[in-house]
Order: sequence, then C-alpha cells, then structure tokens
Amino acid sequence: MNHPLIKHKLTIIRDKNTGSKEFRELVKEVSMLMAYEVTRDLHLEEIEIETPVSKTKSQVISGKKLGLVPILRAGLGMVEGMLSLLPAARVGHVGLYRDPETLKPVEYYCKLPSDVNERELIVLDPMLATGGSASAAIGFLKDRGAESIKLVCLIAAPEGIEVVKEAHPDVDIYVASVDEKLNDHAYIIPGLGDAGDRLFGTK
Repeated sequence: MNHPLIKHKLTIIRDKNTGSKEFRELVKEVSMLMAYEVTRDLHLEEIEIETPVSKTKSQVISGKKLGLVPILRAGLGMVEGMLSLLPAARVGHVGLYRDPETLKPVEYYCKLPSDVNERELIVLDPMLATGGSASAAIGFLKDRGAESIKLVCLIAAPEGIEVVKEAHPDVDIYVASVDEKLNDHAYIIPGLGDAGDRLFGTK
C-alpha cells in the first residue's frame, strides 16, 4: 500500500528504539488505515432514508458479513484497528506452532464464528516471512468451510508471498510493505524484529 501515512507510521514501527506502548498504538493505526483499502470491494445496496430535510436514496454495505481472524499471538495487535472501522465484524482466532522436528505448522487452537462459510474472512498477521503459518492458517479455515478469505500483513518477504500465492491462489494478499528478503534464520530483512515480542514486551 502506497500511502504516506502508512509509510510514515511503518518507519516508526521498524525503529528498534520504539517501545511496546508506541509500537502497539502504531500497529493499531496502520491496521485501521489498511482496513480502508482491504474493504474497498465490499458490495453495496441502495436504500431509502429520510434526512432532516428530505427523503433520499443512499448506499449501505450488503452481501457477506465480515470476520477477522488474527493468527496468535502477533495478529492480536491488528484486531483493534480493524474493528475501529468494522465494529460489526466477528473475531475468530487461530493458534499455530512450528513442530521442532518436521518444522511444519501445527494447529493448537482454533475458534471461529459458527457461520464461517457465510463470511468474508480477513486473516491478520503482522509478518509474512516464510509463508508457512499464514498458508497453514488459511488451509485450516478452508477445512472448516471458509470460502472467501483475504490475508492482511504489515510486512512481507517475497518468499512468503510466493508460498501463499502458490498454495492459495484465490486469496488476495494486502501488505503495507514488501521487504527485501529472508535471512538465514527466516527473519525478514530489514523487517522489524519479532512482532509478538515487540507488541507484548517479551523476549
């Protein structure tokens, strides 16, 4: 996304001297700004209302209801910003960890709205690095009947984007920045470090 406010806030988010409080606030703000773009294609219907002056026809959102699905735990930092613009959205959660032997993502928690097949789901994860977790989370949602899914990340590596695109070509990916590459430890370069640790003040 090529917006001056997003670029400005993302620069401060990246700075290693930005503390957890400011980091959380900025992730919330960038997520809210991204929500504006992510929802650009929502369907509208025309209704009749009455203003204090006269009757008129105007448009409201129609079609599929929305669901937000943060990938635990870093995705939690993006929920509040999204809900600021999408207060009626339901929120589900997906928790994954990487198996130390197979290195493949394993689901340890999944709680979703009961009508997941009727909702447009927006998966939230600040970092799209290898793409393994995001791709697996999207697969878990599809296994439970989800048919309409978008992925929203603050920062992505080209490698992660390709993995998700290959596994889920039907899923649109929205990112605030596509960074240079992954390093030998699968960290995004230049990236912003560990988003979860910076959000919650852990190491």
